[in-house]
Amino acid sequence: MSDSPGASKLTRRNLLSSSVKLSVAIVSAPYISRSETLGSKSDTLNVALIGCGEQGRVLTNASLPIQGVRFRAVVDIWQYNRGRTERLLKKFGHVAQPFEDYAEMLATVQDLDACIVATPDFCHAEHTNAALKAGKHVYCEKLMSNTVEGARSMVLTARETKKLLQIGHQRRSNPRYIHARDKIVRGARLLGRVTNISGQWHRSVSDDLGFPPSARIPDEKLEQYGYANMHEFRNWRWFKRYSGGPIADLGAHQIDVYNWMLGANPRAVLASGGIDYYKDREWYDNVVSVYEYPTPEGLVRATYDVLTTTSAGGGYFEYFMGDEGSLKISENPKYTKVYREPRAPEWDHHVADKIISRSEGAESARSGGIVDVRETAQLAAWDLPVVLRKPIHQPHLENFFNAIRKNAQLNCPASDAFATAVTVLAVNQAIPAERKLKFSPEDFVA
Repeated sequence: MSDSPGASKLTRRNLLSSSVKLSVAIVSAPYISRSETLGSKSDTLNVALIGCGEQGRVLTNASLPIQGVRFRAVVDIWQYNRGRTERLLKKFGHVAQPFEDYAEMLATVQDLDACIVATPDFCHAEHTNAALKAGKHVYCEKLMSNTVEGARSMVLTARETKKLLQIGHQRRSNPRYIHARDKIVRGARLLGRVTNISGQWHRSVSDDLGFPPSARIPDEKLEQYGYANMHEFRNWRWFKRYSGGPIADLGAHQIDVYNWMLGANPRAVLASGGIDYYKDREWYDNVVSVYEYPTPEGLVRATYDVLTTTSAGGGYFEYFMGDEGSLKISENPKYTKVYREPRAPEWDHHVADKIISRSEGAESARSGGIVDVRETAQLAAWDLPVVLRKPIHQPHLENFFNAIRKNAQLNCPASDAFATAVTVLAVNQAIPAERKLKFSPEDFVA
């Protein structure tokens, strides 16, 4: 990393361990993106779920419609969660043995092909590395880890064991996002030169999560698993020892899309944030960040803000803006539109090519007219012709299971997710630094 006026280095310990890992990654990369050994196996895949909280149940429900996936075990330190997930699976004909200890599960359950890891972020490296070393392929929720060192260890373990490791940045497998990147941004280049990106995830004020008094975990058991108390166990996303805060919990999804859509990593980040509202929490509740992305066509400036004190501003989306058009996209289709600038060539032929589809607002003008000569007229709006009729996590899980069965390419291998983890976690360094932090290309390679 290099210093410049007004900039400071991201810490060496957090972002880079050696000068030789770029060449090592290039040589080893195939082992972490493809399965080499399971092409001839039965289509039935035996799976264990490690982490039966809310996200674990989301991934369970998204996996149930996938043919040939059988849950053999569920793991959670809280019997309340564990029992609920076991009962859910039983309704769908899965006999999943319950465990409190993941190590006991890995040593006991035979013929497991894969593990889904949906535990709190600070456990991801421990649970993923253990499963990989036990010979299992792993689907791990994002953020990859709450530390760069933890994320790096996961890449190295996947490389050493030659097992698949998919990280849960599920937009990379969403057919709407794939269409937008491959057909709109890159193929037909409807946006022209991308110059700016903005994105957000806004949530209204919420109360802390509670628990039934009868389901309380004894403090000594919580301490055994690294938690201070039941309150922190239930609200781990707000405490620094367990997570990277809202920028990692929410922002990671969208900042990953910045990297993926541009095919680039940032060169610098500047951020502001603070504990503005929730005085009993450790992580910043409101964060505003600015990234600089170098691309062959020029610099792209990207802003991102995550707010947990208001739902104003139109939900969650990523907005790619170019000199000929703009793409506003979200997992929620109601926030998605493509806009044409007046200077751009007409787009009618792109409808015939099924790159875009006509919107009710495609030819409409702003009612009431322009009120100032400096105001730009309302842009023509178009829709995406691609519809996802599955749970949003299902295509990403399908990609993971197809990589095990059919040697398919992972859509988010550990090496890609590591670069995202570096990009995201740097925000939490930039805020207290109160200045622009610079990246070097080596920072994104494990």
